[in-house]
Amino acid sequence: MTSDITPGGTSTAGSKNRATIITIAIALLIGALVALAGSQGGAELAGFPLYAWAVAAAFLIQVLVYLPSAAAKTERFFDLTGSATFIVVTIGLLIAAPAPDARSWILGAMVILWALRLGSFLFARIHRSGSDDRFDDIKGDKLRFLRVWIMQGLWVSLTAAAAWIAIAGGTAEREPIGWLGIVGIVIWVAGFVIEVVADLQKNAFKADPANKGRFIRTGLWSRSRHPNYFGEILLWVGVAIVAVPVLVGWQWIALISPVFVVLLLSKVSGVPLLEAKADKKWGGDADYEEYKAKTPVLLLKLTRP
Repeated sequence: MTSDITPGGTSTAGSKNRATIITIAIALLIGALVALAGSQGGAELAGFPLYAWAVAAAFLIQVLVYLPSAAAKTERFFDLTGSATFIVVTIGLLIAAPAPDARSWILGAMVILWALRLGSFLFARIHRSGSDDRFDDIKGDKLRFLRVWIMQGLWVSLTAAAAWIAIAGGTAEREPIGWLGIVGIVIWVAGFVIEVVADLQKNAFKADPANKGRFIRTGLWSRSRHPNYFGEILLWVGVAIVAVPVLVGWQWIALISPVFVVLLLSKVSGVPLLEAKADKKWGGDADYEEYKAKTPVLLLKLTRP
């Protein structure tokens, strides 16, 4: 029987638990600070800032679904809960906001349409696979499992910040959509279409038995190694541009939304993980190395492949 004590006398399990608790605390603190800043000058509901209600709800929904999921040791509803949170909270904001204007409804539609598409896409993926190996080592550990749900609450809150802050703005006379709003809408549509088309192309590629064990380099994937992520970044930039004209004071924290999405996908959980996985599988293959050398990581190459 081996001891759970490191040579330095520190419990490995205890260290992991402390690190997990610290991560949860930091995530909640960031969420609270963004909620505080984004609520400045905004509308209130029952004496509490409306945007702060939205952020609190985003975290609460995760905890409520985490409880039965932890008991059953299942991650089956994790991704679906994230998508549903965007939808539920956005609808709640539109209902509770004082006289939501055209900008609010447009922003709400942007978030809801994106979340509906993402939710259906992820649900279909988990339905096909039956499980998600990302959770194999943690779903039996209630504290570590809770951490990923809390982080999902933070992800939702930061990603939707621009739209939610603009919708929950004060009761002052609103700005018309204007040319900047139209630019944002066009960018959002472009990003949404790119993301959807890229995902459809990849699904079709994987569904063809002839492509088993091969990497995709056709369609949008011939112009970018991660066109779906490029579309994702583009659409949240569009959301932020639509929201910008009504932001005041500390509400400018809303711009954390596109910045967060860019950093998350390009530096943390998106591109780096998939690039490492692809390098491990196809690294050294002449076709793959040529593809990497000639194809941008994110930005779509405008010239023909």
